[in-house]
Amino acid sequence: MFAHNKRLQYSVHVSECNPALANLMLEQFGGPQGELAAAMRYFTQALAEDDPGRKDMLLDIATEELSHLEVIGTIVAMLNKGAKGRLAEAVEEEAELFRSLQGAGNDSHVTQVLFGGGPALINSGGQLWTAGYIDSIGDPSCDLRSNIAAESRAKIVYERLINVTADPGVKDALTFLMTREMSHQKSFEKALYAIEPNFPPGKLPGMPEFAEAYVNTSQGTGDMRGSWNSGENFDYITDPEAFLAMDGGDGLSSVKLSRTEKSALLAMAKRTRSDPEFDPVTGVGLGKDPATMPKTPKARKEAGATRKRAK
Repeated sequence: MFAHNKRLQYSVHVSECNPALANLMLEQFGGPQGELAAAMRYFTQALAEDDPGRKDMLLDIATEELSHLEVIGTIVAMLNKGAKGRLAEAVEEEAELFRSLQGAGNDSHVTQVLFGGGPALINSGGQLWTAGYIDSIGDPSCDLRSNIAAESRAKIVYERLINVTADPGVKDALTFLMTREMSHQKSFEKALYAIEPNFPPGKLPGMPEFAEAYVNTSQGTGDMRGSWNSGENFDYITDPEAFLAMDGGDGLSSVKLSRTEKSALLAMAKRTRSDPEFDPVTGVGLGKDPATMPKTPKARKEAGATRKRAK
């Protein structure tokens, strides 16, 4: 059960209205790295989780992310307050009002007109929020790694928003939200390491002959060696012949077909066969003088010989 407390998790004090800045803040309201995506990711993971410790942690963090959604949404609403009233009451000339809503040249005028200055579930570019942002797969070690990455990305977005914000109250609230992302990342890392073993994810073992192979498929200037491909950790394969048909086979493909399937396939191949002798005029040649466009290689060769003699 959820119960709402009317006090925010962190106070929001905005120094001045700024529709353009409000539009940027929407990135963390309805964007892929935003608070709604985080809350839904962790909440749905928690519902399916069988480990009591991870379930409790995921529910705690999911609920806190909803409170963060409230904080960032409040920032958006506060930054839009002045423009919301001016737009609703038409207190300025049309051109001047439109110019002020455009702010720094982003889409703040769109969010003002469409959503009345409220925090819409879109990102800063106007993309609607989608459940496609949720990438849970139902394996705790996979999902925890994804959660760590999600918190890392959210932290970076908050950093960028802080760097473009001059308002001290907004900067303060954003710094709090950024810091909480760091705390959540730490919780997820601890929970991941508490699963032993946690790598590789899943239960099935890999093929041992390929598990320690590093294949150098991009060769040339810039080749580097490190722990990610060193001889101590990996069998470094750089000979192209060695990473073709690594199974020891011929590197080709085959399929067994029934008599009916084979007959149908041959009929289709015959029906759709290309005639290598046919040289049709294509769209590139339309509108050109047909006399300058010989249709066959032989005709082109003869035309070239004729031009040489003419010279």
